[in-house]
Amino acid sequence: MSDDNTTLSTRFRGYFPVVIDVETAGFNAATDALLEIAAVTLTMDKDGNLVPDQTFHAHVEPFEGANLEPAALEFNGIDPHCALRGAVDETQAMKDLCKTIRKAQKAAGCQRSVIVAHNATFDQSFVNAAIERSNIKRTPFHPFVSFDTTSLAGLALGQTVLVKACRAAGIAFDQSEAHSALYDTQRTAELFCYMVNRYKALGGWPLPVPDSDDDSKQKKAADTSVSDTDNPPA
Repeated sequence: MSDDNTTLSTRFRGYFPVVIDVETAGFNAATDALLEIAAVTLTMDKDGNLVPDQTFHAHVEPFEGANLEPAALEFNGIDPHCALRGAVDETQAMKDLCKTIRKAQKAAGCQRSVIVAHNATFDQSFVNAAIERSNIKRTPFHPFVSFDTTSLAGLALGQTVLVKACRAAGIAFDQSEAHSALYDTQRTAELFCYMVNRYKALGGWPLPVPDSDDDSKQKKAADTSVSDTDNPPA
């Protein structure tokens, strides 16, 4: 196998996939607090298989004036004011995240990072909003491109719910740990790697390189077909 096929920098057009999950105090990224964020970077092993690499995790203090929806807090079980969370300021959390991602992205030889998430639009909106509030000018993340494991799992496994998709892929999932950003990110990373690697194992990657002789034959056949159409037999 050539080196090109075992290099992360060539697998996704130079994009560096970063698996992310957030826990929040609502659904509105502009007004509701970001409470927890986790990220897992990925790398290629010597056989060209995608595997989880580094992990980033932070509990986050609600930004000033943030809305805290009681229903959201009841759902994820987070007490934003609990000192035992060890929460850090949102700006510090996002700066630390971006620094970690930029370093890993550079080491992988990639040009830009892309968020991988389950229902990616939700996580991406909160990450982008937090980065903007933190006045971070040099974000490693593409502003709108993402890989959504919800859609990918629906295609590859016939499941869209994270726990069901993981179990369909043979990945153990402890339901009692769900809605922890760290746990969900780790399982989502395993799921994404499984789907990418299975696609490769089934022959979907790398893409076949067209044979130049075949191209010439196809062009000649097409030209002959057009010629016959222009000059029908008498």
